[in-house]
Amino acid sequence: MNPFLLASRNLYRNWQRSLVTTLAMGLAGIIMILFSSLMDGMLKASERNATIMNAGELQLHLPFYLDDPDLYALIQGENQLLEKLTGAGVSASPRLYAYALAAAGSSSAGVQLRGILPVLEAQVTDIHKHLAQGKWLNDAAPYGVVLGRKLARTLNLRVGDEVVLTGQASDGAMANELYQVQGILKAVADDIDRGGFFMLAAAFREFTVVSEGVHEIAMKRSNPSVSLDRIQQEVQNVAGSYEVKDWRALMPVMARLLDMADSQTFFMLAITYMAVGSVILNAMLMSVFERIHEFGIMKALGLGPWQIAQLIFAEALLQAIVASLFALSLGGWLALRLQERGIDFSDTATNTSFAGIAMDPVWRASVSVHSLAYPIGFLIAMTLLAVIYPAIKAALIKPVDAIQHF
Repeated sequence: MNPFLLASRNLYRNWQRSLVTTLAMGLAGIIMILFSSLMDGMLKASERNATIMNAGELQLHLPFYLDDPDLYALIQGENQLLEKLTGAGVSASPRLYAYALAAAGSSSAGVQLRGILPVLEAQVTDIHKHLAQGKWLNDAAPYGVVLGRKLARTLNLRVGDEVVLTGQASDGAMANELYQVQGILKAVADDIDRGGFFMLAAAFREFTVVSEGVHEIAMKRSNPSVSLDRIQQEVQNVAGSYEVKDWRALMPVMARLLDMADSQTFFMLAITYMAVGSVILNAMLMSVFERIHEFGIMKALGLGPWQIAQLIFAEALLQAIVASLFALSLGGWLALRLQERGIDFSDTATNTSFAGIAMDPVWRASVSVHSLAYPIGFLIAMTLLAVIYPAIKAALIKPVDAIQHF
């Protein structure tokens, strides 16, 4: 007996019910392919904003600096250290941090100063490409600054406006300086949006009277194919007593959410396909009860229980295969369109974030083997699971009882 040949004939015999069941399975597959692709896109965008836009993949500090940021907790000999880090397989950018008060007109706000070297920073992050207005820092404008978008709104500043900075220098004296807004960032992360104040390292040193040393060195792998753990170990060997942390340790909430992504997708798949499974179960049970006489005759002719069960599984599997092809073709095409164009929430969502990391208002999908195969594999597995009871019911039918069944 060829179970798939008989199964195809049985499905065609009641094609209306088979079509409805297959379409329900296919529609669920399309929905879950879109959900999986959009989830992958959101998670990749979040990780990108967290690392490429801001933190970098690795950071080096003095021990306990992150627990108690101090203007005087400086990494000395940064130039020699940068050369060693480059030899360890990373691009590195030194950073300087301090806190101050920024004022413009009648408005003021606390800010976190970040002094950087633009050329080196561009090798580690892409924040210089993430401007909403104006242009990035450059040596031609030594007193030019770039602000977070919410900070600029709080101070009512636009590109070209002046802002006064007041703080305390490392020698204990009061520091005051006038700067010009050179650029305003798009949404990056909540702390940068609210208080990010980017300036050239030379301007930072002049304002704070910090002549040498840096607070942080952000790094990015020169070769992305090399595992981050391996690079971190090599960097730690070069760094010696300095503390080296990867982005997962720096942003544990984000890392935890990314680790839970598969669980979230699994949960949604389970809920959606349970509903589909009930449709399949109902359809197959109806098919079994309608064909009790047929199964009785088949068993009387010598077919065993396992062969009857094979026939039921073959019918369900054929429907699942057709539904999967339908879901892959239409769902995959829609997911590719969403990957290219995305869903624009800019008119309805002005402050969208994920674990404190600002999200692009255009939500794009990410199509991958995982986002396509995972929903389809789950669909086929749930289909086969749903027909276990109908298959057992058909396999246990007794020929005598089947003949007497009405």
